[in-house]
Amino acid sequence: MELIYRKTIQTPLGEMVACAVEEGICLLEFTDRKNFEKQFTSLSKALNSGFEERDHKHFTQLETELKEYFEGKRQVFNVPLYTTGTEFQEKVWQLLCEIPMGETRTYKKQSELLGNPKAIRAVGTANGINKIAILIPCHRVIGSNGELVGYAGGIWRKQKLLELEKAILF
Repeated sequence: MELIYRKTIQTPLGEMVACAVEEGICLLEFTDRKNFEKQFTSLSKALNSGFEERDHKHFTQLETELKEYFEGKRQVFNVPLYTTGTEFQEKVWQLLCEIPMGETRTYKKQSELLGNPKAIRAVGTANGINKIAILIPCHRVIGSNGELVGYAGGIWRKQKLLELEKAILF
């Protein structure tokens, strides 16, 4: 059984918890997100493992990259990621990573790009259970009417992340 390392990180948008395994960062969440504890239960079950508050090599890189991101100096994250989802969820999360910084897409567009235009709700659900906030940028997905909807970390954070990313680029 591989141990899941856990660490609390302070960011300009609030406290986050990061988790890592040898392969990479497997969780990065705001501590006040909706269903926060559910994310840990799901991760623990998926990896058949427990958590330990301890430092890990991936945390050093993660903290450096997050700091640079919030300072407007980083557009791409290079820290390794390790996701635990179904085949469909993995495809959704991969597609999220292809949305360029400073841009947004609708849930409908995401489902069309996946080749299943009717899978809008399934795409939304997969976005919602993404365990790696910011690095897998589910905050870049918006409603068909242009509204900021569906961000477990809070709509105000989604707005701030999108504003930050636009400022980095311009």
